[in-house]
Amino acid sequence: MKATRLRLLPWPGQNGQRTYTPDDSPDGHVARLADRIEAEQIVTAQAVMSLSRGILDAGLLVAPTECAHLLKRLTECLGDVLLVAESRGGRLPAPNPLEPEAEGVPEAKS
Repeated sequence: MKATRLRLLPWPGQNGQRTYTPDDSPDGHVARLADRIEAEQIVTAQAVMSLSRGILDAGLLVAPTECAHLLKRLTECLGDVLLVAESRGGRLPAPNPLEPEAEGVPEAKS
């Protein structure tokens, strides 16, 4: 019997734990919802990063409370995007050691 791979979802469970769904139906309702939420999280992270970069580049004085709020949002966005990266990385096929390296990709050095 073939083991079903699990997909890490971009939202926490009831107690804040990680949530998973079987990854055998990439076009299913839960997978499509997860794809949409991941895309929204990435867009949000880009917007927050753009805002913070604009503030830094302009050399604006920022009140401590505004700075704390921005830092909190940046931290939330980073956590979301790292979870998306982990989820997507977990769904990549395992590399075949017999296949030559892809063109333009440097070989790992030990």
